[in-house]
Amino acid sequence: MKYFMSDDRTIVATRAGKVKGYFFDGSYIFKGIHYAEADRFEQPHPVEPFEGVFDATSFGFVCPLMNKETPSGELLVPHAYWPQDEHCQNLNVWTTSLDENAKKPVMVWLHGGGYSAGSSIEQIAYDGANMAKCGDVVVVTINHRLNILGYLDLSWAGEEFANSGNCGHADMVAALQWVHDNIAGFGGDPENVTIFGQSGGGMKVTDLMNIPAADGLFHKGICMSGAIEPGIMPMGKGDGKPLVTAMLKALGLDESQVAELKTVPYTALCDAYRTAVAEVAPQGLYVGQTPFVNDWFLGRLEEQGVSEHAKTIPLMIGTVFGEFAFMPPTYNKYELTDEEVDQKLTEKFGDHKDKIVELYKKAYPDKMLIDALVLDGMFRRPTKAIIAAKSKYTESPTYSYMFTFEFPIQNGKLAWHCSDIPFFFHNIDLVPSANVPGVSDKLQEQLFTAVMNFAKTGDPNHSEIPFWPASTEGDEATLIFDRTCSVRHNHDNELMEEQKRSGAKTGSFAGAQH
Repeated sequence: MKYFMSDDRTIVATRAGKVKGYFFDGSYIFKGIHYAEADRFEQPHPVEPFEGVFDATSFGFVCPLMNKETPSGELLVPHAYWPQDEHCQNLNVWTTSLDENAKKPVMVWLHGGGYSAGSSIEQIAYDGANMAKCGDVVVVTINHRLNILGYLDLSWAGEEFANSGNCGHADMVAALQWVHDNIAGFGGDPENVTIFGQSGGGMKVTDLMNIPAADGLFHKGICMSGAIEPGIMPMGKGDGKPLVTAMLKALGLDESQVAELKTVPYTALCDAYRTAVAEVAPQGLYVGQTPFVNDWFLGRLEEQGVSEHAKTIPLMIGTVFGEFAFMPPTYNKYELTDEEVDQKLTEKFGDHKDKIVELYKKAYPDKMLIDALVLDGMFRRPTKAIIAAKSKYTESPTYSYMFTFEFPIQNGKLAWHCSDIPFFFHNIDLVPSANVPGVSDKLQEQLFTAVMNFAKTGDPNHSEIPFWPASTEGDEATLIFDRTCSVRHNHDNELMEEQKRSGAKTGSFAGAQH
């Protein structure tokens, strides 16, 4: 029987004041709790103490987006849409206990969407109730500033704009500080916090590993499809002055009026940004919308290397088979002749086809040859680079995985970008296309239990998967999550290199919405 309550028993005292959530079907749920406050382009600061009880039963505002959302692909990635506002520093909590002595592991979700889009509730599968109940953990999902609100360098214009190029990341650090200060009241252990995220959220995980201000606020990381090759998301040279000067010009303002950018309507600010980018981007100059490397943010792991602190963070990191191959294929792979398969592979890989076929069969003997057409390298190669760089160090383990499940949609579609999220959250029941009778439930338990064990102990191993060793220098031990799970060592090293040499691409990062 599902039980609901929302009364004095669902009130928690935080440092700023009391918040009231509700209990339903085994979990306490708190929505829209403010973890910080901030004016445009300024650093976040703690919420001012308040009297009374804050009603934490409705999701808070999400960050405004620069481009209009267009619902599509809902069978692949079911979405939720929500009101937007710049004051979006809020978070949501799911837990099964409000006992401050419970000390449950804490899972903090960083949403995808690159650095410019998305929200804590953007995907239906982000709901934390099942993870909290099935994993006996506390789940936190956060909103933060994005796009030019979160990542526009104005530091050259004065102290009030210090670190404005990292406002979005500063919000995340503020959220982690809130978790550290308050999560015990929600049954969580502030000394056992795992940050995890997918796509842009995965980038944020490894970014936070290179932010000294976040040291000690989290203890493990899970990066899902969150590594991108250098150059895919270029920041450009220099600081934000040329870009912002061009924005001011587009708004009919001059450099002395830079402070007026704090009050310009958001849509006008976006229009000015687009005009300015068209001017400065061809010059290779800074274009914003990504974190700004400075003394506060040491840079992305793929580009700047593994900091001393990052070496100490246990990391689970991986990708999915197909990533950005979102579009339905123009063929039914089960009906193709061998000659047709060979022709399609030749069209894509050219003179590299024979070698790729050889290496593909060796790496993925259980997959159909035609699926080599959708095999991702854009995420997999930089992910492998992070694994290779971090596994050189023995301060903490690095676990490599690949999610290679074939789904019952579009004639057997191989795992695409975001398709693993329901399995991580124990939410495949919320995503119809994730379900294969007698198969997906078992795979969900295998993957979910590994994630929960990693969050609890730093070791993902359990009895229902093959022994999964941490990768070491020169030996990437990859757990393949599929109908039959297996561990493969350096299984795709040569394949990824040959695919890169062929120049073949699958999907488009620029065209992705997740």
